[in-house]
Amino acid sequence: MNSPTDDVRAFEAHATDADLDDLRARLAAARLPEAETVYRAAPDRRRWAQGVPLTDLVDVVNYWRTEYNWRSFEERLDRIGQFRTTIDDVGIHFLHRRSARADATPLVLTHGWPGSIAEFIDVVDELADPKDSDAPAFHVVVPSLPGFGYSDKPATTGWGTEKIAAAWVELMGRLGYGKFVAHGGDWGGVITTILGARFPDHVLGIHTTLAQAPPGLTTDMLTASERKWTEETRDFWRNRTAYAKQQATRPQTIGYSLVDSPVGLLAWILDKFAEWTDTEDSPFETISMDSVLDDVTLYWLTRTGASAARIYYESHNSLDPELRVDVPSAITTYPRDIEKNPRPWAQERFRQIVRWRAPESGGHFPSLEMPEYFVTDLQEGLAAVLAANR
Repeated sequence: MNSPTDDVRAFEAHATDADLDDLRARLAAARLPEAETVYRAAPDRRRWAQGVPLTDLVDVVNYWRTEYNWRSFEERLDRIGQFRTTIDDVGIHFLHRRSARADATPLVLTHGWPGSIAEFIDVVDELADPKDSDAPAFHVVVPSLPGFGYSDKPATTGWGTEKIAAAWVELMGRLGYGKFVAHGGDWGGVITTILGARFPDHVLGIHTTLAQAPPGLTTDMLTASERKWTEETRDFWRNRTAYAKQQATRPQTIGYSLVDSPVGLLAWILDKFAEWTDTEDSPFETISMDSVLDDVTLYWLTRTGASAARIYYESHNSLDPELRVDVPSAITTYPRDIEKNPRPWAQERFRQIVRWRAPESGGHFPSLEMPEYFVTDLQEGLAAVLAANR
C-alpha cells in the first residue's frame, strides 16, 4: 500500500452567520410566479407536469427559512472527517473515514448532479464499520467533484469525466490506497466506469447504478421487460433532458439564476428529486426535506450552481464508445432511475459482470431513498467484486 503524502490538509466546513442571514432574507423576499395551470390535487404525479408546483415550493421555502438547520449538516461532515488536496491546480475536497477493521478495502464513492457528498454522509459509517461482522468493511473516500461543494471551481476547460477519474486515482494514492474499489451513479457512474476501464492496475473492481452500454445495439434479442427499459430510457433522452441540454450548451446563462436566487436553485434541483425518485407524488415520500435541503444549501453556500452545471459542458455524451471495462463489475439498476440498460447491452461494455441486480423499487438517489438496501446491496456487490480478485 502506498504511503499517505503531506499534500492532504484537514478541512472544516463553516458558513458565516452573515451568509445564513442573507439566505433567509433572500427567501423572505422571493418573488414567485402564479400557480401552474395543470391538475393539482395531491397526490398525483400529474401535478408536476409543468415543474415544481407552487404550493410545494412555498412549503419547502418556508421550512428552509424558518426551521432548517445547516449547522447540523456541518457537524455531520466534520464527524466523518473532511480534507482537501490540490490536483492539477484544482483543490479537491473530500470526506475520508478509515475503518477500524484490519481487512478493510479502500472505496471511493462518486456523486453526480444534482447530487453532492450529501448523498453519502448517512451511509459512510455503516460502510466503514458495519454492524454485521461478516459484511465487508471499507476505508471510505467521498470526493466533491471539481466545481461542486467545497472543491475548487476550475478556471479553464478540460475537467471532464476522464480527467476526474485520473484525479481520483491520484487522490487515492495520496491517501495510501494504491488499489481500491469504486462506486457511483449518474456522473459518478460514468467516472466509475472510466476508473474501471482506464486504471485496472489500481481499481480492483466497481459497483455502479449506471451501466451505460455502447451505442448502436439492437433490441432484437431483448425480452419484453428489457425492451421496456430501453423505451423508458429513450423517452427520457428525447423528452425530459432540457435541463441537461441547457447545462451542456449554456451553463453560464442558467448559472446566473442558480447562484443569485436560492428559490431558483431550489426549484431547479427539487424538480429532479421529484421526477427521479420512486414515489407517487412528492420526493418527500422517501427523502426527508432536510436531506434535500442539505444538498441544495451546499450548492447555495458554495456558489456552485454554475460551476457544477459545467460538468455537462465538459462531458455530455462524451463517454468513449469503444470503452470496455474488464475488471469485475457489480451492477444494480433501480426501476425509477432515468437511464436503464438491460444486461445483454451492459455486458457489451462491462466484460466481467459478477453480480447483477434489478430491485423492485428505488430511483435515482438510492442512498437517500432506501439507505439500508443501498448499503447492503453495495456491500454484497463489492464482496462479489473482491471475491473475483482472489
